Amino acid sequence: MSTVSASTPIELVNAVYGTLAERCATGRRRLGRPLTLTEKILVNHLADPEGQSMVRGESYADFHPDRVAMQDATAQMALLQFMTAGLPEAAVPSTVHCDHLIQAKVGASIDLGVAIDTNAEVYEFLRTVSAKYGIGFWGPGSGIIHQVVLENYAFPGGMMIGTDSHTPNAGGLAMVAIGVGGADAVDVMTGFAFNVRWPKVIGVELTGTLSGWSSPKDVILEVARILTVEGGTGAIIEYHGQGADSISATGKGTICNMGAEIGATTSHFPYDANIGAYLKATGREAIADAADAVAADLRPDDGAVYDQIVQIDLDELKPLINGPHSPDRAHRVGPEVGTAATANDWPLEISSALIGSCTNSSYEDITRAASIARQAAARGLTAQTELLVTPGSEQIRATIERDGLLADLEAVGATVLANACGPCIGQWSRPASITGRPNTIVNSYNRNFPKRNDGSAKTLSFVTSPETVMALALAGRLDFDPSTDTLTTADGAEVRLDPPVGEVLPERGYDAGQDTFTAPPADVSAVDVVVDPASDRLQLLEPFPAWDGEDYRDLPVLVKAQGKCTTDHISAAGPWLKYRGHLENISGNLFLGVVNAFTGATGEGTDVTDGATRSFPDIAKNYGTSGLRWCAIGDRNYGEGSSREHAAMEPRFRGGVAIFARSFARIHETNAKKQGLLPLTFADPATYAAIGEDDRINVLGLPPVPGEPVHCQIVKPDGTTIDFATTHTFSPEQVGWFKAGSALNIVRRRVADGAA
Repeated sequence: MSTVSASTPIELVNAVYGTLAERCATGRRRLGRPLTLTEKILVNHLADPEGQSMVRGESYADFHPDRVAMQDATAQMALLQFMTAGLPEAAVPSTVHCDHLIQAKVGASIDLGVAIDTNAEVYEFLRTVSAKYGIGFWGPGSGIIHQVVLENYAFPGGMMIGTDSHTPNAGGLAMVAIGVGGADAVDVMTGFAFNVRWPKVIGVELTGTLSGWSSPKDVILEVARILTVEGGTGAIIEYHGQGADSISATGKGTICNMGAEIGATTSHFPYDANIGAYLKATGREAIADAADAVAADLRPDDGAVYDQIVQIDLDELKPLINGPHSPDRAHRVGPEVGTAATANDWPLEISSALIGSCTNSSYEDITRAASIARQAAARGLTAQTELLVTPGSEQIRATIERDGLLADLEAVGATVLANACGPCIGQWSRPASITGRPNTIVNSYNRNFPKRNDGSAKTLSFVTSPETVMALALAGRLDFDPSTDTLTTADGAEVRLDPPVGEVLPERGYDAGQDTFTAPPADVSAVDVVVDPASDRLQLLEPFPAWDGEDYRDLPVLVKAQGKCTTDHISAAGPWLKYRGHLENISGNLFLGVVNAFTGATGEGTDVTDGATRSFPDIAKNYGTSGLRWCAIGDRNYGEGSSREHAAMEPRFRGGVAIFARSFARIHETNAKKQGLLPLTFADPATYAAIGEDDRINVLGLPPVPGEPVHCQIVKPDGTTIDFATTHTFSPEQVGWFKAGSALNIVRRRVADGAA
């Protein structure tokens, strides 16, 4: 049985470090040059370090990660898939974290209680399936997966995959931590390799030191400004330089976490004294000592070669606030964002300010925000808008409560929410009187697409640091600059806030709070996993059919997306989270958020079977039940955002066979291939504009051949055709996924044949 505990065992770490020096030497010899930290970790986890190709941006490679982490929304589908594989237990240490299904409405205690009652069936499924297959279970209230992983499981030089796009948070501890879909997790949990293209490496060289109002959040907001939401696609971001070593471990985690917003495979920092100090503060002294012994190979070699270098001087970095609608839309805090708001008719009055999330809920984050709150309270000031605070974990909540920081925040009007994702992922109940009109929110989260936080496209979300959120909450205005502007006290005095002051680690150590972890039992014979056939929350899976060997012809275009088509547009979260374990029911949200490029309407189009206008999920259901195969058309960076594989499984479930786009986000493209879909990129981006609402599409010369274009045709209503070429990223192994109908079908076959 895989060893699963509430922390990473030193034996696992020692096993990784035991091969590190030898594998790094192999990498240097084979590549003929010094190595980046990225290359060191990847070579050490290669299935075949001597034989596998390591060409950046080209080679596909097989890796053996050290562990798997799943959050409760994505874990449902991942574990439903794993159950069909036929194995008695997970092959690597794996954990489930209950953080996504808790809705923020009133406050921590009530909201948590309601979630436990409302989601009882799902929590019981996750608890029992975890127990059955040797998986650790973190119950509701434990905290957000990435914070819990940072506190317990992340370690320098390790490699993990997680079924959430912000898994790279663990890169703050010098780990390669990659967000994936559930099918990738199933591969690893069944003992097979994790297959991914060898990444390029973008080096971000940091010099100087953060000071004043500038924070680690501003580093990643600046990187997002420079690279945009697509700039990291196919690459690992490797931070280095003197400035990198000046940032705390949790600050590094913040930066790596939000690297998901630039499309990066993952991000990480080299091992340093700050990481060692955090490991020791969280009870992992043995791991810190082991890392110290191999520290030279937990940092890039002198002369390491990067595909691109971004340079940022932390001495010159000013606070940023990015938004709305895209995390790379950057503005300077103060007049610059105010000018943009005026030009775009964004409300300057803030309707809500939110601190926390997996990105920014460390002890250091809370102390910096609380230092501003104490200043305000001493002068009789309170928040001029709703102020919500989300602790990242039970350990953080217990520690900041013990140290009086929660009281500091509550003194200026803050409401403390449950240790969960909450408003960051759309689990936020707000009155229609607010969401029904344009309104501005500021938060320390990571993602700000329309409808992301509260389901309303009229909510304009701006992302910034926790301390800046606190200052803006006290002012009540988006254009407030805490470094220069003043606040007015009740007696009319004008006061200026001093810069925030934080504590990197709690002087009295961390308080673990309530024990919310359940280890799998030694004897699983008495554990039953029950899925009620009548349930509307959980549904056992049926395998997708294998490819029939024929080209795809005469495919109607179900949807042509205008502008952004993120996973939130394809498969919305919010109230739909409750159906994450029921493929048929959650398919009721398919493409509901997509803007129809033909009509400008959202979530609806023309059903080719009768010419009627219906919702996209209704049209997809009609096509699927009638056996009519179809395709979808996307614009740039199709599938940006979350790792949710539902955005790939739903189209496949409803009869979709191909997705065309000008470009794809990495995780979603892989998810589509895993489920047997064809994600195809227009060789000429102008082809997107040539496709009309009544056109059909032919995909010829299947299956796809690695490295060769796929020939396609637009078939006009009068029968004339327009040929066009598409490119793809299928490897030989991935072509096998397509032929089999899904990667999981191959896993099932291998397990049945005794190959696992």
